[in-house]
Amino acid sequence: MIHSKLARLALPIFALCSVQLLNAQYSNRQPVKLRTAYTGIEVGSKGVKMSILELKNSEATVDFRILKDTAVNTDFISFSPQTFDATLKGLIGLYITAAKEYDIPSKRIFTVISSGVKMQAEKSNKTDWINNLIDSFRLKINDPYRKVDVVDVQQEARLSHLGIVPESKRYSTFLIDIGSGNTKGGFFPYGDLSTFRLFQLNWGTKSVSNATEKRCEHDNSLDNYNRQLSKVLGGAENTDIIYAVNASGSYKLSDNIAVSGGAAWAVANLTHPEMTEDAIVPVTYKEVEKLCEKLYNNFDALAPAFLAQNITRSSDREQAIKNIKAVQKVFDQKALMAGAGLLLKIMRQFSSAYETKQYFLVKNGSVGWISAYVDQSVEN
Repeated sequence: MIHSKLARLALPIFALCSVQLLNAQYSNRQPVKLRTAYTGIEVGSKGVKMSILELKNSEATVDFRILKDTAVNTDFISFSPQTFDATLKGLIGLYITAAKEYDIPSKRIFTVISSGVKMQAEKSNKTDWINNLIDSFRLKINDPYRKVDVVDVQQEARLSHLGIVPESKRYSTFLIDIGSGNTKGGFFPYGDLSTFRLFQLNWGTKSVSNATEKRCEHDNSLDNYNRQLSKVLGGAENTDIIYAVNASGSYKLSDNIAVSGGAAWAVANLTHPEMTEDAIVPVTYKEVEKLCEKLYNNFDALAPAFLAQNITRSSDREQAIKNIKAVQKVFDQKALMAGAGLLLKIMRQFSSAYETKQYFLVKNGSVGWISAYVDQSVEN
């Protein structure tokens, strides 16, 4: 069971985490207290992520802080021999980092396959790739009985809510997590944790981009990508997004729409670069719409120095430039168009149906569900 204090502290804690997840596989080693350190390693659609947590037990609660948060970009859901090998290598590398460099015992290293990978594999009839990855991983680390959970979207969405949304906003917030391979989220409709109502789409930043690139065929120009992206997102909106929003039932109970994931982090930094110290950034539909137009028509206007030029305090300006550079290192122009475009389509459906909703982008929610998973696994 997730502890109430952990959930209450989620957003302030995640404000301390690095959100530049896909820049490098390793960073400088930090001291780890062996008795309180746990690791969660997740194979996601875009890469393999690792979070090392320090858990502090008290009489009634568990607090934690992130000691290390890193990842390697492998694009597993492309389901090619190259991306399979890269994913396996990344998974083994991060496991060895936790076990050897940080001296964390195997029993305190939790390995999982995300729901985005599961959904894309099922959609592409590639579930055997997941099984092969798990078997190969067990073989390489010489641990044939290692538990590697393949989580479903309901479990991941619920854990994301518990790990990201503070307890004070628990029952008034509808969470949407835009991942690489899928989008999931939901809310607790009855004022307690017994029931979680799911929101899900088989679309994420990478899966939208992949579908668009397939439609481009031999014309890789930006103009053609934009045309095909419009068709992919239009089809997703008409067949999936409208249904998912209407089926969610959130309009009766949820005042706030919180959006997490890589796309949310990117859009937050590009729309409000001045909010360098804020883990949560409020946005409007019009702001995201304007950003989408710039991404295609005037990408130079999103240059780090240009976006940060009106920030008066030099330390804030430097941090804003650093944040924007990190965004553009993780996502190229086309990927930003796909992620922001998907976010806009989702916002449009909520806005058109329920005008009173307020939208918030969570910058630092990237390790929310995996951290909650580790905490839950420790309790169990």
